[in-house]
Amino acid sequence: MERIDVYFGLGSNLGNRRENLLEAVSMLDKALGRHKALSALFETEAQGFDGPPFLNACVRYRVPRMASPVAHGLELLRLVKGIEKALGREEVPLFDADGTRIYQSRPIDIDILFYGTQTVQTQALTIPHPRISQREFVLLPLREVAKRDLKKAFPEIFV
Repeated sequence: MERIDVYFGLGSNLGNRRENLLEAVSMLDKALGRHKALSALFETEAQGFDGPPFLNACVRYRVPRMASPVAHGLELLRLVKGIEKALGREEVPLFDADGTRIYQSRPIDIDILFYGTQTVQTQALTIPHPRISQREFVLLPLREVAKRDLKKAFPEIFV
């Protein structure tokens, strides 16, 4: 069976941030098999709102390639949303009445950054994650685990 690398970005700025990240990785491991690479933890300031600093990391998994990247991406999105909820993340509106994105503190945030070199574009999910290149808190850990693998496909991200 053909396999594909999936990259997740993780962040936490509430509670025991390190434990939140490690528990999220443990839960991903249970669902996807043992991770292939895990970055160091990076502390960064909250962006887009006032809040405590975040710990961020990136993790890579090698999973069976499914026939449909869209269907598999949406399945992975359901998985990470379930993990976020299990670790105490509350569902809140993503946008205010004016359409401005709302950012806030959270015990865990898990983003699907890449699904191999495939792209997914749905109303619920965009892969590669659309704001990677603007987020140093994603780029620092991602470069540790993915630069060799993705540089050719996404040179604009891996300078």
